[in-house]
Amino acid sequence: MTRIIDLGLLFSTTGPYELMGRASRAGALKAIAQVNADPERDIFFKSVERDPGGDIDAYAPLCEEILNNSSARHVIGCTTSWSRKEIIPSLERMGGVLWYPTPYEGFEASDRVVYAHACPNQHLLPLLDHCFGSYGKRIYLTGSNYIWGWEMNRIARELSGRNGAEVLGERYVPIGSTDIERLVDEIAVLKPDFVLNQLIGPSQYAFLDAMAALRSRDPAFAGRRCPVLSCNLTEAELPALGASTEGVISAGPWFRGLAPALPGNEGRQDFGSSFEAAAHASVMMLARLLADTAGAEDLSLPELLALPGAETLGISARTHHVTLPVAIAEVRNGVFIPVKTYAPIEGDPYLTQIHTSVAQPLLRVVK
Repeated sequence: MTRIIDLGLLFSTTGPYELMGRASRAGALKAIAQVNADPERDIFFKSVERDPGGDIDAYAPLCEEILNNSSARHVIGCTTSWSRKEIIPSLERMGGVLWYPTPYEGFEASDRVVYAHACPNQHLLPLLDHCFGSYGKRIYLTGSNYIWGWEMNRIARELSGRNGAEVLGERYVPIGSTDIERLVDEIAVLKPDFVLNQLIGPSQYAFLDAMAALRSRDPAFAGRRCPVLSCNLTEAELPALGASTEGVISAGPWFRGLAPALPGNEGRQDFGSSFEAAAHASVMMLARLLADTAGAEDLSLPELLALPGAETLGISARTHHVTLPVAIAEVRNGVFIPVKTYAPIEGDPYLTQIHTSVAQPLLRVVK
């Protein structure tokens, strides 16, 4: 007998990071359709959707609305770390679980969250390792003025010290602000080997536009000199940015053209970005955990991960982070081209194995 299971969706499809929210939502809906169309499954997902519209104060009330007004215990959602942290108290109080399908800054392991996208040892560490070897060790740090930017740049400073690198400057702007002239002026004077960019939304778009303008007028930044690095830029945002993304180097678990290696995505490559792929994988992993076990939808996350076969999904029973492949890609002619890939790496949110958590690359492409 088929069980109808309410499943929450909580993504902002408007607001400063709407493109990322839309991509994640598309992946979740694609997976729900796939699960519901499979006659071999004994579950059918009924989506219960709320859209916070980028308003941070709306996340917790809308999450509680999902949990209160339906039987949903699992929610696929959130884009920023700020929004994730806003709803964790609601999840704890009301017995819910969040499947979080976007990259984040680490240093968290909640019994109410599955971290389905990359954490620093799966994006930042491989990215810096690649760029220290390829571009140099004089770096500039920038970011949006909230936890993602603060923590990612803190880790980058520590890694720089360990690798004999020099941080030339560090600047933050409010989320959504496009006032980045002073920041780019400082980069123009300091001439770092690369810039680690932790900006999001319109701030990132304005910054990349300004950096493209700097390249056009200053030969010191022309060509592939002083690339901009990102741990959250994906194909989801490239159409909105156009030529200003040329040369950006990003890290993540998947880019177009790579094998569908995220758990639950086997057999599919029709994703627009890793945001879409990770949201799809979240729903598919949940479906595998709930299938063929009556009442599993009411179990706690630790109880779910203790079910027979759960270990095959690669979700750590200790930290609830997913083991993920790692790829480094560069924007060339408007598309991400993978230049290095790594075997799947277990999420290490507290960087307990900081010297050994990055595996050797499986592939290096030099053009």
